[in-house]
Amino acid sequence: MFRTALRNVLSHKARLLMTVLAVLLGVAFVSGTLVFTDTLSHAFRNQSAKSYSDVAVAVTSYADSDDPDGAPGVSTKTLDRIRGLDGVASATGRVSGFAGVADHKGKLIGNGWSNKGAGYSPGKQGKDSRYAFTDGSGPVRSGQIALDRDTADKGGYHVGDTVRVATNGPVRTYTLTGIFTTDDGAVGAGGSLVLFDTAVAQKLYLQPGWYADVDIAAAPGASQAKILSAVKPLLPKNADAQTGGQLADEQAKQIEREMSGLNQMLLGFAAVALFVGIFLISNTFTMLVAQRTKELALLRAVGASRKQVTRSVLAEALVVGSVASAAGFVLGIGLAVGLRSAMGSFGAKVPGGPLVVAPTTALAALLVGVLITMLAAWLPARRAARIPPVAAMGSQHLPATTKSLVVRNSIGAVITLIGAAVIMAGASAGSGGRMMIAAGAFLALIGVIVLIPLLSRPVIALVRPLLTRVFGVAGKLAGQNAVRNPRRTGATASALAIGLTLVTGLTVIGVTVGQSVDRMTTDNFKGDYMVEMANGMSLAPSTVTALEKAKGVTAVSPQAGSQIVIDGSDQGVSGVKPGDIQRVLNLSVVSGSLDSLARGRIAVEQKTAEKEGWKPGSKLSAKFLDDKKGSLTVGAVFRENQFVQPVLAPMSVLTPHEKKPDIQQVFVKTDGGGSGDQALVDAMGDNPAISVLDQQDIRNAMGGMINTMLNIMYGLLAMALIIAVLGVVNTLAMSVFERQQEIGMLRAIGLDRTKVKRMIRLEAVVISVFGAVVGIALGTFLAWAIGQTIKSSIPHYVLVMPWGRIGIFLLLAAFVGILAALWPARSAARLNMLTAIKTE
Repeated sequence: MFRTALRNVLSHKARLLMTVLAVLLGVAFVSGTLVFTDTLSHAFRNQSAKSYSDVAVAVTSYADSDDPDGAPGVSTKTLDRIRGLDGVASATGRVSGFAGVADHKGKLIGNGWSNKGAGYSPGKQGKDSRYAFTDGSGPVRSGQIALDRDTADKGGYHVGDTVRVATNGPVRTYTLTGIFTTDDGAVGAGGSLVLFDTAVAQKLYLQPGWYADVDIAAAPGASQAKILSAVKPLLPKNADAQTGGQLADEQAKQIEREMSGLNQMLLGFAAVALFVGIFLISNTFTMLVAQRTKELALLRAVGASRKQVTRSVLAEALVVGSVASAAGFVLGIGLAVGLRSAMGSFGAKVPGGPLVVAPTTALAALLVGVLITMLAAWLPARRAARIPPVAAMGSQHLPATTKSLVVRNSIGAVITLIGAAVIMAGASAGSGGRMMIAAGAFLALIGVIVLIPLLSRPVIALVRPLLTRVFGVAGKLAGQNAVRNPRRTGATASALAIGLTLVTGLTVIGVTVGQSVDRMTTDNFKGDYMVEMANGMSLAPSTVTALEKAKGVTAVSPQAGSQIVIDGSDQGVSGVKPGDIQRVLNLSVVSGSLDSLARGRIAVEQKTAEKEGWKPGSKLSAKFLDDKKGSLTVGAVFRENQFVQPVLAPMSVLTPHEKKPDIQQVFVKTDGGGSGDQALVDAMGDNPAISVLDQQDIRNAMGGMINTMLNIMYGLLAMALIIAVLGVVNTLAMSVFERQQEIGMLRAIGLDRTKVKRMIRLEAVVISVFGAVVGIALGTFLAWAIGQTIKSSIPHYVLVMPWGRIGIFLLLAAFVGILAALWPARSAARLNMLTAIKTE
């Protein structure tokens, strides 16, 4: 029986190739994901270990909010005492902060949040071990800098050039003395690294004579633990110390946590691809069993048992699964290499290192491929074994019994109803119902897949008159053939339905949230520009002053974030400029007047006011950030606005209690109505670290992440749709095989080859579009349910149906059908009519 199975594998190469492809793609995704994440984790762990290979003990200081007058870090005096400890070979002070480099056009190089500046600290040898210079040397006095190789290349800079650099103060011009390579994480994340002379870096980022961090190297044979215990008593209370090994281990664990999210997402899409592949594999083995019905009956007649027949089919599945798993594993390694290279296009620099292919990855690929294939082949194998020998010899294609279809439909209806009920319950539960929706979605999807054969007849019957009117006999026959075998039509449509359920759900949610963001911008912001730091840090108060003096500016208001304890409750507060804030933001007043801000009163968002029982005229106790107490009076209640905190206060109320206001954005209105951004840029000294966003830029910034996520999802789900195409090919090939005699008769009575091809193509289109309709309907329902759980946190949330994109999905489904029908239609048209008529 095993030799028979091997012979059958080799005798149906074309159809088994499609099965191999389905398994191969799913396995490639699984193995590629595992190899990719293992390689990345290994590379980052090695980089982390390398960064601390020469560090015995690392000292890190941090800001102490409870003691604002405390030490800003580690002093030079403390550093000298550390250098004098037994076992210490050297101790290097470090200080770092933000530094943005402008290119020759004045634009910021890097992504802003990982643009970094640091002090260059050469040791006894005149070099800093963290940096390897490829050109020039490090800075040794003020007015000099060094750049990392990537930033220098992006900006077109060479040693001796002048470079404009923005830090937390005004933009300054420096002379480039050197270009270096480094393993620094800022550069690896797509940012930039600027090295200053240590004294300059201290002045820029901390205070002269102070360091934020200290790297301590041990003398040969010295104990890290002993050095650590000796260092700790010397440190200020806002500093801590760890051994280099502890820091490396800590970073390695953090890398594992970061990689796990990416790993789970990619494996989730691999699961979708494999789930879709099950339908293709099952259809393939159903086809092969149908083609060999008489052969299997003869085997039964000469003594083969049902178990032997089942094992024969499963042995074929084992061979196919093993070959596909091996090929998928090899392809997965290539996929991992491609993913690592592709990360560069997103601005991320992956550390060098070998490709990590763990034995567990190979085992997982083999087990996944073989088990999925054998699981999908089990039902066809079981059905083959149950065919009575005499009945099988009399007919090759035995229809499913009415009883089996009734049982299937009943089970499918129950599962679908349970899934729908769970989804509805999750939608009504608000933000806490998302897990319920996920569970209900799985049940509903399974139930719909079981019910699809039943749904196919009435749905396809609706389009049959149209097919007949437009395409004549070919259209009529295509409509009849599409529902001739509901099980197989359902299995084929299910593959497309799964993919389009996910695609449609993501699209509806993405478009809805995107339009909500647009409406939020349009409804809440009526200024022309929003100014903010590219790295997310605070703007200097001088920026507000410069903008107020800019040509064409008619209104300027900062949005300075703060916290005040008001009547015992901690409240987020936005410091604003009275009078101008009303001109740059749409603040809908419920009661009171925003003009009261000019008299030192506060304005409170409606929900907060209702929760706390505040109203205009309410006098409230206040405790400010400097722990000083005072009183505040409510002057107005306004409706929620996403650009400000729940409480508005004039800057004059906050400034006396804060060393430096935390100005997160500045809103600007000009008489040019959005056409004077260059005047603002010039007014701020052409600072590359400051972003000037118009209304469209604000929309793009808020909605850009949504669009990026959708594009990634579309790319990943494309694999499931490729497998679905193979499924349609399989179904049509089986349909042509079963109808050879019928096709021969049609040809004999006058149906030409062109109409035969058209009949097969239309059948494919009908099945594909049917699957797409089911997927779109289910995806929309899920999107509605998920929307119910997030609408409370997104103002102006209204479900939006992207009819244009849905139309594209339907057209793509039709194209999938046409593409999949090319080979089967050609095979059907080339059948010799006399030979086909004689086929049993």
